[in-house]
Amino acid sequence: MKVYAHRGYSGRYPENTMLAFKKAAETGCEGIELDVQLTKDDVVVVIHDEKIDRTTDGTGMVRDYTYEELKKFNAAVLFPEVTDFQSIPTFEEYCAWAAGTGLETNIEIKTGCYYYEEIEKKTVDIIRKYGLEKKVMFSSFNHMSLVKIRELMPEAECGALLGEKGIGNAGYYCHTHGFECYHPGYQSITKETVDQCDKYGVKINAWTINGMHELEQLWEWGCNGVITNYPEVCRAWIVYKEKEK
Repeated sequence: MKVYAHRGYSGRYPENTMLAFKKAAETGCEGIELDVQLTKDDVVVVIHDEKIDRTTDGTGMVRDYTYEELKKFNAAVLFPEVTDFQSIPTFEEYCAWAAGTGLETNIEIKTGCYYYEEIEKKTVDIIRKYGLEKKVMFSSFNHMSLVKIRELMPEAECGALLGEKGIGNAGYYCHTHGFECYHPGYQSITKETVDQCDKYGVKINAWTINGMHELEQLWEWGCNGVITNYPEVCRAWIVYKEKEK
């Protein structure tokens, strides 16, 4: 069962910053989950919300700022005890760093609330520039973005991202539409869900797994991956369980 650091090591460091990504890498996790959006001048940036209010000392929509304007805001404002300043990173900055690691990257295309023009192509172009085609997967709540990714990068895995209610017959749904993975909220997963996805060869990467009960349950069911704010804890527990086998 693989461990993906949710927005980096977001339980202890400012989410979706280079600091959180680098600290996640130190835990031995297999991958990092992050979110991409577009600035006013079409720069692909790594940030979860369409607005910068929650995670920075600024206010307003990501798409209303150029990157030169956006990078001046402090993305570490919620973690003053950890670091003084972290800028919102560009996706290219992340890829340049990730290319020197063995990490996989789960890229969430944030087109569920606002559909950014050509964000899929711009993201894929950066991935190809750094030779990361075999080290990425894509997910999105907007499954049409995954269809577009499939056209642009057919070799990449795509995961249908669903909310806490999930979707019935998920394995068949993903298989029918060419999605190799199913990315549901933990609350919607049952043993039947896992078995049904396994029947169609669909992998399950569940979010957001921060409790031991959830982690143990998904391990017992044979889930393929967990997306967590605490990759160090999850990875250490999985290593322990693997030694028990």
